[in-house]
Amino acid sequence: MNTFFSRHELKNYAYIIIGSVFLALSVVGFFAPSELITGGTAGLALLIHYITNLTIGTIIILVNLPLILLGIKFLGKMFAVRTIITILLISVFIDFLTQIVHLKPFIIDNSLGAIFGGVFVGIGLAFIIKGESTAGGSTILAKIISSKTELKPGQVILVIDFIIIFSSLFILNDTAKVLWSIISIYITAKVIDVILTGNLNKKVVYLVTQKTDLFKELIRNELGPQGTIIKGDGLFDNENKKMILIVVKVDKLQKLRELVEKNDPEGFLIITEATEMLGRGH
Repeated sequence: MNTFFSRHELKNYAYIIIGSVFLALSVVGFFAPSELITGGTAGLALLIHYITNLTIGTIIILVNLPLILLGIKFLGKMFAVRTIITILLISVFIDFLTQIVHLKPFIIDNSLGAIFGGVFVGIGLAFIIKGESTAGGSTILAKIISSKTELKPGQVILVIDFIIIFSSLFILNDTAKVLWSIISIYITAKVIDVILTGNLNKKVVYLVTQKTDLFKELIRNELGPQGTIIKGDGLFDNENKKMILIVVKVDKLQKLRELVEKNDPEGFLIITEATEMLGRGH
């Protein structure tokens, strides 16, 4: 009992509630009025809603219930409980806003509905993920399939979203709506990334050079004090190599390039994205 009402779990429930509200608002305020769709079981529920008299909330529960029962052993006890709570909240909020509050559409427009609907879904899903939960459906199926095959969960979710989008071609009978729905799913993914990992303006740089002592001083003076020297062996016997690992702000990358070109024409840079940074003030 203490587990369910611990400080950590109460924070998770708060995230889940906020996320569920955003998801419900996206469906009721943007997607349904413009007859657009989104990814996952919410998108499937919208498709079924467009051709039946069932409410969206009811369909979400009907679609997710068998998946939860099927995948409960893959989710773990607390994760399964949070997932069930999330699905129920999303369903209740959607039907409450449509059937009782009769919330008016925020906008009836393919482009604006897709853009802002995608933003709202992204915010909602990000909060739900922060609450250590899932909106169910495709995520549960992805966990099951990935545990039985060599496919990654992200690949499974992508296939499910593709099937839903492809099916919408026959139901919506409007290519423009389908294309805007695809854009909306992309926007959702980007919003989730920004919220969960931050909009980092930094790059991870590997500087391969024989002049590490020189570049230690140059980097400290020009770019900042943080960095690591990595020692290793080359492919040939007794070939010692050194590499400097640093995280650089985007606006200082050109300065680093100039330092390398000026002081070691034989050195080279490997630059990658810093998708997430934790610790030491980040």
